[in-house]
Amino acid sequence: MKKNNSNDPALKQDSHTVKSAAQNPETVPYKNGRGAQFNTKNRFILHETSHEHSEAIDDWEEINAKTRYIEMESKSIVNKVESKDVGMSYSMNPYAGCEHGCIYCYARNVHEYWGYSAGLDFEQKILIKKNAPDLLRKFLMQPRWDATPIMLSGNTDCYQPAEQKYRLTRKMLQVCNAFNQPVGILTKNAWILKDKDILQEMAKKQIVSAMVSITSFNEELRRFMEPRTATAKQKLKVIEELSKAGVRMGIMMGPMIPGLNEHEMQRIMKAASDHGATFTAYTFIRLNGSVKFLFHDWLYKNFPHYADKVWHLVEQSHNGKVNDSRWGVRMRGEGNIADMVAQQYKKFGKLYGMNAEEWSLDRSQFRVPGAQGKLF
Repeated sequence: MKKNNSNDPALKQDSHTVKSAAQNPETVPYKNGRGAQFNTKNRFILHETSHEHSEAIDDWEEINAKTRYIEMESKSIVNKVESKDVGMSYSMNPYAGCEHGCIYCYARNVHEYWGYSAGLDFEQKILIKKNAPDLLRKFLMQPRWDATPIMLSGNTDCYQPAEQKYRLTRKMLQVCNAFNQPVGILTKNAWILKDKDILQEMAKKQIVSAMVSITSFNEELRRFMEPRTATAKQKLKVIEELSKAGVRMGIMMGPMIPGLNEHEMQRIMKAASDHGATFTAYTFIRLNGSVKFLFHDWLYKNFPHYADKVWHLVEQSHNGKVNDSRWGVRMRGEGNIADMVAQQYKKFGKLYGMNAEEWSLDRSQFRVPGAQGKLF
């Protein structure tokens, strides 16, 4: 790995974490199909043990470990979102951890609360909340619930590969459809098309909208940056097919990373508009918690010739660091580069007619199935 020239004191202080990730590629092969290449330390675990061969060669089964689904009974499924700048009030996530493996994902840090690492564990150990549909039904039956829209995938993708086996997302949509509960969806997976029938029903009642996350049309970059997501071509197909079915479709361009994909904003917005998207959102790269170490390792391994440039551009956009926790600033960045991205977003959004309509999910139809009258 190239020498790190970062100005971030936290990264320098924890440089041993980064160095331990930069293993000799001649002895440890690059894990194709994974974003993270190692497990970062869990900040909640003080004492950790590890298994090492006497020859100092890592366990090959661990290197090539397959995804493991861990079934569990959750205590709750709908979470109130306290952050004021994420555009949602409530979220629900049937899965914890995400096999898509996006290297920049802020949700990686949440996996540490479950006792795992934000690195490979986040991609390989997926928690399955098997009772999620029942918990949702119970939540919606609360007498004081006012049908505030709930976001599916507020944390991890509800259409990640685990959905192909468990179909929890579909079951939760069926519950929402029965209650006329408004829902927003964000995904990077074309598997959402399997639920076109129920989404079309909900769209007629104006109780669902969906966003597809598109970060790049550079297929080589996508394969390394978010290895198990759908291609941009497939995502455009999703937008077109669902918009023709009557579902209000949008795109999330997140994150925009200076030096890697921020120059693609216009192309993404135009293509999305041409395929039926009518609204947009974006975020600027921020590397919080363990994601900082994972992204740094990934960047210098995959793009060694201009990794320094990208890293410093990110720092310049967060007051010399790569993360900012201030609400209103953390998701947008600040400085010349972040301002340029914001100006592009505004300019091209207007050019392609994005976010032009006043539209909202309909809360007035909410009801408890079998109950008389409406609750809202």
